[in-house]
Amino acid sequence: MGSGKKKRKLKKGIVKKMIVVILFILCLVMLGIIVKLIFFDKVKMYDKYIGSKDISVKLFDLEYNESTEIYRGVKVSVYDKEYKNNDILYKKIKYNDTDYYILDSNLVSEEKDTVMEKTLYVRTPITVYKDINKPDILGFLKKGSKIDIVGFDKLEKGVVHMYKIKYDDTFGYVYSKYLVDNLELANKVYDEAKTYAYHKDRKFSYELYGGYASELDYYPYEKASFKNNVMPNETKTLYLNASVLSNIDNYISLAKSSSINAFVVDIYDGYLAYPSKVAEEYSPSAYASARWTMEEYKNVIDKLLDNGFYVIGRIVAFNNPHFAKDNTSDAISYAGRATSWVSAYSRRAWEYNVKLAIEAISEFKFNEIQYDYVRFPESSYSWSKNSNYDFKNTYNESKGEAIQNFLFYATDRIHETNTYISADVFGEAAYAYVTAYGQYWPAISNIVDVISAMPYPDHFNKYDFGIKVPVWTVPYDLMSSWSKYASERQKEISTPAKVRTWIQAYDAIREPYITYGANEVSAQIKALYENELDNGFITWNAGSNITKYTKISDAFKKDYR
Repeated sequence: MGSGKKKRKLKKGIVKKMIVVILFILCLVMLGIIVKLIFFDKVKMYDKYIGSKDISVKLFDLEYNESTEIYRGVKVSVYDKEYKNNDILYKKIKYNDTDYYILDSNLVSEEKDTVMEKTLYVRTPITVYKDINKPDILGFLKKGSKIDIVGFDKLEKGVVHMYKIKYDDTFGYVYSKYLVDNLELANKVYDEAKTYAYHKDRKFSYELYGGYASELDYYPYEKASFKNNVMPNETKTLYLNASVLSNIDNYISLAKSSSINAFVVDIYDGYLAYPSKVAEEYSPSAYASARWTMEEYKNVIDKLLDNGFYVIGRIVAFNNPHFAKDNTSDAISYAGRATSWVSAYSRRAWEYNVKLAIEAISEFKFNEIQYDYVRFPESSYSWSKNSNYDFKNTYNESKGEAIQNFLFYATDRIHETNTYISADVFGEAAYAYVTAYGQYWPAISNIVDVISAMPYPDHFNKYDFGIKVPVWTVPYDLMSSWSKYASERQKEISTPAKVRTWIQAYDAIREPYITYGANEVSAQIKALYENELDNGFITWNAGSNITKYTKISDAFKKDYR
């Protein structure tokens, strides 16, 4: 009996142990199931970027219907699972807390791969830059050129700001807005049936050697609007020669007693207003010509800004004897000897004029940069006919193309600083041909923020427009006749600049030597405004004579609108 009990106890113990083992195994199995459910059956998610040749990509709902779009470059969370529909491979993403399907080909692992275009074509002639953040010029590409894309700088709502491109045996950078994805689009002209039709056949009665309107670019160019730099819609402006800046308080008092709300102040015109570091590098003789110290000049500009005026810095661009002397290879030459005129084809001169502007904006906070003498010399017609003159035309551009291309370059770079740009043109530029010195109103107005013509009455032919008396003796009649041409040019492009015209604020310099008082000044402004050239005016008096400005100040107190 004792032996039987022992056996039964042993058997029970074995059974208990077996039950424990079985329960343990079952627990392990259950634990494995739980672990598997938690860690292995849950769909993993990871981050990727939206990539495409286009600025946006289609997203599909969970029934594979087109739902919305997403910009390329956006980072999204992707489910680690593939889906197929009609043999097309999709991935599921979470975007704005909603699940969508997206084509697998539109997901990339690195941000640098989000821009997928590899080849593009030049629609509007472009400057190639050495560096993204600097205006230094590497080269130039004409309309229709094919370029290889190797990278980009940044995206804004899917749009590339600048592409990195392969250029010759090196790399450069270009603005994306001038590029298209095929050669046919690149070679097209803008709005051929209407806009281009205005310009395609225009020419003077004989060859002027300035180029042709048909060669220029008329694609719409969006005008700038800077939140922290608001341009008045009407700028009533006094010009200040840099020599008078020590008398700035009197000009401010005069402006405040009238409706003057802006000043044009010289940066360079025959000499530099201050010792620019840019000039020290590019044109030492200009640097040595500085009239004021940096501090003296800054105090004047600060005073104007602090008193609420809109302040414009004026730069004489290509009539620059200092730069020509220091950079003879960039000057127009005669029989191998440099003239005092810088060639508007010179990319080094382009860099200098734009770097000078950017420096002035940084140091003095100008609201706007104005380029005067943005042209070839008045003698261009006769010089072009004389084989002894060399204009240094590196890229085989017409004069009209060079002026427009410079302004594309200058506008792009100056806009990067949240600053406006204006360009001065001769009154002749309003006529329906490209001038001998390369100015053509629609091509310039299309690019810059403000166009400022100089139709000074005593600069016209004595009996222009069929006026039977010397035209400067009847400034209203003259300006009214001229304004109709300028107003017409403005309507021949879809994105014209504002018009702020220079007016004669000095006494006539030709017989009969009439005095220009408030009535004569007012007559010019009235005629301009009546013909829709009503964004303001600038007084031209070379010496900025405060006595003269005071005598004509009643003209600035009127409302011409």
